[in-house]
Amino acid sequence: MIEKKQSWIDSLLVYKDIRMLRILLLGAISGFPWVLIASSLSLWLKEEGLSRSTIGWAGLIFGVYAFNYLWAPIIDRIQIPFLTKKLGHRRGWIVLMQIAILISLVVWSFINPTQNLALLISVGLIIAIASATQDITVDALRIEQINANEGKAMAAGAAMAVVGWWTGYKLGGVIALFTAEYFENMGIADYWQATFLVLGFVIILMNIGLMFVHEPVETDRQAKQRETDKLIEEKLGSSNIVTTFIAYITGTIGGPIISFFKKNGFAIAAGILGFVFLFKIGEAFLGRMSIVFYKEIGFSKGQIAIYSKGLGWITTVVFTLLGGVMAMRAGTIKTMFFAGGLMALTNLLFAVLAWTGKSEILFAIAVIADDITAAFATVAFVAFISLLVDRTYTATQYALLASIGTAGRTTLASSSGALVDWLNGDWGTFFVLTTIMVIPSLICLWFIRHKVKISAE
Repeated sequence: MIEKKQSWIDSLLVYKDIRMLRILLLGAISGFPWVLIASSLSLWLKEEGLSRSTIGWAGLIFGVYAFNYLWAPIIDRIQIPFLTKKLGHRRGWIVLMQIAILISLVVWSFINPTQNLALLISVGLIIAIASATQDITVDALRIEQINANEGKAMAAGAAMAVVGWWTGYKLGGVIALFTAEYFENMGIADYWQATFLVLGFVIILMNIGLMFVHEPVETDRQAKQRETDKLIEEKLGSSNIVTTFIAYITGTIGGPIISFFKKNGFAIAAGILGFVFLFKIGEAFLGRMSIVFYKEIGFSKGQIAIYSKGLGWITTVVFTLLGGVMAMRAGTIKTMFFAGGLMALTNLLFAVLAWTGKSEILFAIAVIADDITAAFATVAFVAFISLLVDRTYTATQYALLASIGTAGRTTLASSSGALVDWLNGDWGTFFVLTTIMVIPSLICLWFIRHKVKISAE
């Protein structure tokens, strides 16, 4: 029997499912902390007179996202007293991390960056750790909203997760920038500190919304984990504290890694990991320094909020949904080639803006083009690694692949400020280099394009 190909209208109608709205909220909860430790922190440090290199190196706190897979199995197993019983396993962990972020914002509101830079970065690190930890649970809860046999819904869910992430990041950025500018115009000296208290209120609203996200009550995940541990323990030939610990480590961390390489073969698995690591490095270099560039070229916080955040959010939402449809119809591999090529070209628009000087029209064009390509690239990337995972180890393998992707964007991109300083503030050349950075990942993808094994889409 030949299955009739789904029309574009039918593909779009998948988004009407109420579960997509819940996934949208989960994505927003995941994206909002980046407003705090990316845009807001960078601009705060810039306006306090710190150097570009310092701002760039401060971004090393994002490195924790590259290692959250290490404690992903623990998040799967440990239950939070009171919260797990009242809210469920997944939501309990999310609320706990949100509380940690909220407390961190209150602490930030009392800090002077020039006098207590180490403390400020340390609190930022706590926010990053809490955010990276909640991402493990958010991704697992997002996947658990969709049944294993609902391929189209899973692809649509990936798109909605990306839309949600950008909604939390972009609209959160609009709130942060306009609030900071409003407090600054009012003559409040510590206007950023006051802004963080307002952003804490946004976190409270998100947690209220989280209560409407369904979490499956019954799950056999823990039973299967114990079965795996028992099997490994039996292979070790004895049962004691040491063998129990070894069985736990092997079953929860080693198992997913062995499964991934066994499924794909070493060469293809290495190619996949190379692509995942390299794919968004150019975008990360650009993104880490973009708000500093906007400020240096002469744009106000209000203009940055309108063009980079508000207008960018609308563009991102529309083209992420279209990117999800394209990924479902053309496949994730083709979509990533398309997005990667455009991502490289659009970085050149920022080089033109740097060379020609301040122009609101060119700024708007560059931001729109960048958001379009980022939308296609992100939804294809999320769908790609979602299809790669073995559902026996969904949470841990997804966290592992996502962490490797984050490692490329955080560890290397932390030198972005130092690179601009090394170029003596030559922003045009910097953006040209970010264009070239996209090419290695596409070479990796080219070599594995016909050999990579993914689940049926």
